[in-house]
Amino acid sequence: MNILRIGHRGSKGYIAENTLESINHAILLGVDGIEIDIFKCLSGELVLSHENDLKRLTGKSGQLEKLTLNELKKFLVVGKYNIPTLTDVLTKIEKPLFVNIELKGLNTAQATSKIISDIISTSTLWSFEHFIVSSFNWDELELFRSVDKNTPVGVLVSKSMSVNEAIEFGKKINAQAIHPNFKTLNDKAVKKIKNNGFKIYTWTVNDEDDINLMKTLKVDGIISDFPDKI
Repeated sequence: MNILRIGHRGSKGYIAENTLESINHAILLGVDGIEIDIFKCLSGELVLSHENDLKRLTGKSGQLEKLTLNELKKFLVVGKYNIPTLTDVLTKIEKPLFVNIELKGLNTAQATSKIISDIISTSTLWSFEHFIVSSFNWDELELFRSVDKNTPVGVLVSKSMSVNEAIEFGKKINAQAIHPNFKTLNDKAVKKIKNNGFKIYTWTVNDEDDINLMKTLKVDGIISDFPDKI
């Protein structure tokens, strides 16, 4: 069984998360895919970031959703990396790979669908199967599915959420995968998810013993800060 090796926010364990440099490093490590997070900025572009508050990564106070793309150019991740747009990332990946786009911010569903459709329509290399769109915000995910019937969807599940709820919601929106925290997985949970027809992409698995356990459980993909360890 081929388990996809997915770099978390690019290759977060090596280079600052959600940057082009981190993504390029993940590709150099030979990943099968990457996981990235997106918000919509004030001028309408989708940009990579794990949170709306820019302070943690840039050291400067600012709310991403209240700033234009031009204003965001003044914010550097760990003082050296630009905050990229989703379009930048996808157009600069030379050889298509599996891309897990997590909808973090509100009002990201429709714009994400359009960007995916645009790159597929303008390239003979990309296809819908290269993408999966996930979110903890199930309302945003349901909205995405309502406007996009083609792109695979994954239901993100935190430690406090029920796998049963995720399966039920996944069926409701015709999702292709469940994305559980690895700490919630055991043989019984994996079988239940798979028996209901879903793939399993689990996060964020960094310890070698945990990675080996996920392999033993035969998940479909492992999201890790250190994807070369998978």
